[in-house]
Amino acid sequence: MFKKSELKKAIAESERTLEDLEQKRIRSQSALLYAYVNKSEPPVADSEIFNLYTQLIELERKHLNNLKEEFDKL
Repeated sequence: MFKKSELKKAIAESERTLEDLEQKRIRSQSALLYAYVNKSEPPVADSEIFNLYTQLIELERKHLNNLKEEFDKL
């Protein structure tokens, strides 16, 4: 039972982290979309930030899926 409650807490924390990362990525995503719509070159910094947060989001999603799989096995 203790393991299950620990996993529930870890899942909730991972979901919050995922939401935070997605919110942080939105600004650079908006800048990239603005550049695309105006047919201009996007700022390099925004591209790098977008790629960084996208990678972090993918890692966090994998972590969340692993936690959920472990929880389902209990």
